[in-house]
Parts: sequence; structure tokens; C-alpha cells
Amino acid sequence: MSEKTKFSNPDIDIHRKLAEWAALCAEHTLHIFEEDQDTDKRPRLAIETLRAWMRGEKTMVECRAAAFAAHAAAREASSPAAIAAARAAGQATAVAHMYTHCSHAADYAAKAAMFYLDSDLQAKRFKEEREWQWEQLSEYLRSIGFPKGI
Repeated sequence: MSEKTKFSNPDIDIHRKLAEWAALCAEHTLHIFEEDQDTDKRPRLAIETLRAWMRGEKTMVECRAAAFAAHAAAREASSPAAIAAARAAGQATAVAHMYTHCSHAADYAAKAAMFYLDSDLQAKRFKEEREWQWEQLSEYLRSIGFPKGI
């Protein structure tokens, strides 16, 4: 058995890559929530908890609690864009529990970007956000991140 095989787990590597991508997607629109709810740090703390999990410093259970807190922040937000941005953070953090949450994080982030603009610009902004997300994800993981396509 080679050293790489002995110490490498491709499933965990893929899980962490999807977590990183979900965190990037959520962070890309986190400012929208923070502009609306400037004193509520729960979505940002959720993403920080996910990043700590990726480094082995937090548990999946801690990530679940942080994800639930981000979703609670979404319920208290006032605008559709802020709600979607907080949900993106919650879904991203939930990737620690189940990697398939990554596509939901991307969906909510794209919705946040879309709702942030006037209605005549929303479709264009949604498409731009999805294209940005597509470019951030490794080609071999796109079928997981975008199960229905871009």
C-alpha cells in the first residue's frame, strides 16, 4: 500500500472540497445579510464554524448547531435577499453533516444576489452568480454542486 493510499481518504477530500465551495458561495453574498442585519453575526459565525470543521477544529454537531442558528437569523431578517443570504450560510454549514447541502447553499446565494437588485436586473444577476459559482467548482464535482445543471 502506498503512503498516499494509506493516509488519504478520497471521500473526505471530496467532502471538504464541496464544503469549501459552499462556504465560498455563501460568503460571496454574506454582505447582503450583514447590510440588512448589521448586528447579527450568526450566518458569519456559521461559515467560520464550517471552516473550523474543515481544519478539524470543530465537530459536525457544532456545525449543525451553527447552521440552525443561521437559519434562525434568516427567519428574523426583513428582506428576501437577506433571508436567502442567511439561508446560504446555513446550508453551507450543513455540508459538514451532509455534502449534498452544497447545492442548496449555491442556490440560496444565487437567489440572494438576484433579490438584491431591482426586478429588471434580477435574471441577469442570477445567471452571473451561477456562472461565478460554476467557475469556482472543480469540473469533476459539478454534477454534485449543480445536480440540475447550471
